Amino acid sequence: MDIDTEFDEFAKKFQQDVISQCQVEDDESFKEDQFTEIMMEYLKDADEIDTKFVCYHNARGIKVNGYNVSGNKECLDLFVSIYYGEVPPPRVAKSDVDTAFKRVYNFLMKAFGDYHLYLEEASPVFDLADTIHELKDTLINIRLFLLTDGIVKVESIDDIKENNLSISHHVWDIQRLFRLCSSGKKREAIEVDFENEFGGSIPCLSLTEPNPDYVTYLAIIPGKTLVKLYGDYGPRLLERNVRSFLQVRGNVNKGIRNTIIQEPHMFLAYNNGLSATAEKVEIIPSNGGYGIKWAKDFQIVNGGQTTASIYHAYRKDKADVSNIYVQVKLTVLKDASRIDSFVPKISLYANSQNKVSVADFSANNPFHIKLEELSRTVWAPAPPGIQLQTRWYYERARGQYLDEKGGERTIARKNAFEISNPKIQKFTKTDLAKFENTWNQLPYIVSRGAEKNFMEFMVILKERGEFQPDRTYYEHLIAKAILFRHAEKLVQKQQYGGYRANIVTYTLALISHKTAQRIDLDRIWKEQSISPILMDTIISVSEVVHRHIANPPGGRNITEWCKKEQCWEDLLSLDIKMPDELENELIGTDGRERAGVDKGIDSPDSEDHEKILEVMKVQVETWFKIAHWAKETGNLKPWQRSLSFSMGNLAKRGREPSRKQAAQALIILEDARRLGFEIH
Repeated sequence: MDIDTEFDEFAKKFQQDVISQCQVEDDESFKEDQFTEIMMEYLKDADEIDTKFVCYHNARGIKVNGYNVSGNKECLDLFVSIYYGEVPPPRVAKSDVDTAFKRVYNFLMKAFGDYHLYLEEASPVFDLADTIHELKDTLINIRLFLLTDGIVKVESIDDIKENNLSISHHVWDIQRLFRLCSSGKKREAIEVDFENEFGGSIPCLSLTEPNPDYVTYLAIIPGKTLVKLYGDYGPRLLERNVRSFLQVRGNVNKGIRNTIIQEPHMFLAYNNGLSATAEKVEIIPSNGGYGIKWAKDFQIVNGGQTTASIYHAYRKDKADVSNIYVQVKLTVLKDASRIDSFVPKISLYANSQNKVSVADFSANNPFHIKLEELSRTVWAPAPPGIQLQTRWYYERARGQYLDEKGGERTIARKNAFEISNPKIQKFTKTDLAKFENTWNQLPYIVSRGAEKNFMEFMVILKERGEFQPDRTYYEHLIAKAILFRHAEKLVQKQQYGGYRANIVTYTLALISHKTAQRIDLDRIWKEQSISPILMDTIISVSEVVHRHIANPPGGRNITEWCKKEQCWEDLLSLDIKMPDELENELIGTDGRERAGVDKGIDSPDSEDHEKILEVMKVQVETWFKIAHWAKETGNLKPWQRSLSFSMGNLAKRGREPSRKQAAQALIILEDARRLGFEIH
């Protein structure tokens, strides 16, 4: 197949992905949102951005489709989309490119002012404009991205320097995305020409002893070069590292900053230096020794704090970095195909002081490998009236689905693969984390974005020890996926005007909490759908949730409010009842038996069981009395009072609390005793 044919096929598949993810037919703005979502997902996987938020706003002279704010609040990415939905992809006129960038730039400038005051407070764009207004004196780098399914032939667009602010322009069209995907790599490799673009080659020494796996160079890199590197490539330099844990904060970074400003000549002596990797390098003679002229896929796998601290001191504090030098250990693998398995080990051992390591978040974790195996072998029951069975496809690594489909040799086999593995039943690692953390009543974590939520999921998974998914776990996970995706459609139809993702996770988390996770997941798995009563429950609860999150205390930013645990605790304190009809569908109410309520990876261990047994010894009346006493006296937090009442209901039905409920219940009992309440 020639390159043009491959591109045409890629463009067709891309458009199918957009269409398959649209929940509302014939809604062009929603299709553009889905296009933006998919493009930003590719950029996140390519390590161009850390996380992503779709936020559509279109007014006269301005437009924005999405954004991303770095963890240290110093970098902002704004996205504007030109979506056609056509195959073959049309050519995007230069005037349209210029107009798109102008419109998103105009939004930025208005947001720096008081544009948020003219926007509806219960809208996502208000949160974005309000955030930009608050960060106007903090931001250093702003990147404007044009996303399009057309073809752009504009060579380059000049960056803008305004006071202490750097504004750059980036175009991602369908051709650039195709080149990235067809290269077999997850991201575009950084190629650094030190000799011609960074003021000269980097002096180095090579490890002389032969090694079959790699070559190591010891080098000294000037502070000015490091500043330019980070300025040009930003977080992409650190994409093989866990950037969320390497941001500029804490006492270590303050020490680095103080050395840069007060004793720059001592930096080399005080600092541990960088660990870096590259796929290829070009070494040339330099000043009687050797120098690194050029490096392909240059990555800093340890030293993110050092790199960012030097850059920020230079940009924000106007520090003189001309006397700063940093030692670098550069490792070049002889077999570039091993880099994805080799680099995490370098990063892990180099970052051993971090509580969370790179390897913890690897797609090669045994949990993910086993889950992938289950998704390839377990067939879902056929819905009523349909004979054909299908599978839910777990995409452990980006692009697996298309790669496996593309590996089929004939069109008939490709079609058969897609029939057996429908695109709408594909889910990713971040989807998995979203389903599980919602079910485990962590909607404020889910609201923090896909990447942070996934990391939290992996932390929980690590705490559970050697947890391995089995068929029962897999079936229940798919039931949660079905529940989640039905909720997305139902909430979308209510037309709340924004915050769908937040409303969905808070709604399902609240239903999970109010039912003590007794939703019949076995039934959902067998029927591959949810009941009409559960649908009605989702709609009614979502109305309450929408009112709650859309009215944050003090008029604060809604997006940020949803990320706070207090938002969840305040929701729990409300007197929200589940429909009586729902009770008849819950586990244990109609004589059916099942081995325990599903808690996924949150299933209790032996220590948790002891806590659960201790809590279950408390009399039913005691829990209700604690709830009443706490309400009358103002003791305990609102969510603790609510939990006390829930514990009473569980005890009344003879139901077992979750491990988290048990742990919190013991704290409630201790606090009540301390305040003089007599426990029976």
